[in-house]
Amino acid sequence: MTAREQETDNRYCKGKVWLVGAGPGDIGLFTLKGMETLKNAQVVVYDSLVGQGVLSRIPAGVRLINVGKRASHHIMPQEQINQVLVDEAKKGYRVVRLKGGDPFLFGRGGEELELLTKEGIPYEVVPGVTSPLAVPAYNGIPVTHRNYCSSLHIITGHKKQGEAYDIDFDALVRTKGTLVFLMGVTALPDICNSLLQAGMQKEMPAAILQKGTTAGQKRIVATVATLEEEVKRRGIETPAIIVVGEVCSLADTFGWYEKLPLAGYKVLVTRPRETISTMSQKLRLMGAEVLELPAIRTAPLADQSALHNAFGQLHTYDWLAFTSPIGVNVFFEEMKKAGTDVRRLGRAKIAAIGKGTKKALEERGLFVDLMPEVFDGESLGKALCSVCSGNEKILLPRAKIGGKEIIQELEKKPGLFICDVPTYDTFYEKQEVIDEKKAFESGEINCAVFTSASTVRGFAEAVKGLDFTKVTAACIGKQTKAAADALGMKTFMAKQATIDSVVDLVVDLKNSR
Repeated sequence: MTAREQETDNRYCKGKVWLVGAGPGDIGLFTLKGMETLKNAQVVVYDSLVGQGVLSRIPAGVRLINVGKRASHHIMPQEQINQVLVDEAKKGYRVVRLKGGDPFLFGRGGEELELLTKEGIPYEVVPGVTSPLAVPAYNGIPVTHRNYCSSLHIITGHKKQGEAYDIDFDALVRTKGTLVFLMGVTALPDICNSLLQAGMQKEMPAAILQKGTTAGQKRIVATVATLEEEVKRRGIETPAIIVVGEVCSLADTFGWYEKLPLAGYKVLVTRPRETISTMSQKLRLMGAEVLELPAIRTAPLADQSALHNAFGQLHTYDWLAFTSPIGVNVFFEEMKKAGTDVRRLGRAKIAAIGKGTKKALEERGLFVDLMPEVFDGESLGKALCSVCSGNEKILLPRAKIGGKEIIQELEKKPGLFICDVPTYDTFYEKQEVIDEKKAFESGEINCAVFTSASTVRGFAEAVKGLDFTKVTAACIGKQTKAAADALGMKTFMAKQATIDSVVDLVVDLKNSR
């Protein structure tokens, strides 16, 4: 190895730290660069204020270090956090310091960089969408408006117990601008009284905004003189921010989030990660806070010899029947590996369960000849029997632990030759960063979406000990519902076995609360 190559090798072996702002909670506000950085992390050091949606995107196998920072409640003191970043980077790891909001806005990111700089650790900063802007926006409050104010001031509301504020409230009042106080919920009386003593009008609009950009979002709008009393009457939870200024009077007029069909509703989606995005996107567009925690994962079987043997006889099959998009993808990937020309499929007709499977086939340039009105194995089996005379040969590439309903129906037709070939396996998934059991027990999650019986079983494995009567289950079909019923969940079934129908069901469940 040359000296230059050795230098390059050493540089890339050296650890590095990324300070990443996770935004205010809604995963849609997590930046593209933040997401890309998180995907490549080896160690993640994270705060309590990081949204669950972002935490759920931490890749499997990454070492997690929870430093639990929240106002007045620290698992680890800041000096120790700084040292952890240095120590992990010196081991050669790619370390992501994941912070709620933005790293440099009361996030103590500057303190962390001081030690990293002193120790010669390379680092980058990925800014995050910050709550003083995003949370008012989600509550219909523009922090600046030419008819109301010409400045914005962001102040930490946190102070040590028993000590006076080191804030020039007189100067803040004179600015006549919008004031946003972070970490000030417990000090709300002191903040309001200090502003009034500094000469602010009692009628000045003021708001406290709870858990902004998430399903727990709530706002209380009053005046500086009455906000404390309104909070006592109506209650508030942390994290929350305080906004003071004429712009708060616009909240009821400009409020938009609460008008979305699924605003204030938190939904758990359990589909495999490779198929989860469409469902989640549709729910988020309706206003739901979506927590993506796949209950199962799929993987092609290591031994595909049975499928490869079938490729050698493709010209003899009358029907190819696909039961999932994953099955389609594995089938054609293995065709490629086997060097099998797609033109060998020329004679066979194609049957499929559901629009997702149909779409996956169309992306391969193949159009479905048969799709049952009800998207399940039993219905596909009945549909095939209705169009077959009794001497047809059917290739059925599907999951190793797939339901037997389709086979049971096909066996009712004498003379059919069924080649049932397992091509992929299903495994139960479990993650450690989010306590799903606790979230259901506390009522934090309103509804769980299940798109197969296996996702129900995988979920049950992940939350052992949970009282399943606390789970409201939106199920895609009767087999899925039966699996959820067996556990005692409160089950509801979509009118059709489609993603859109499941989303409609979730809206109905929210409206019936």
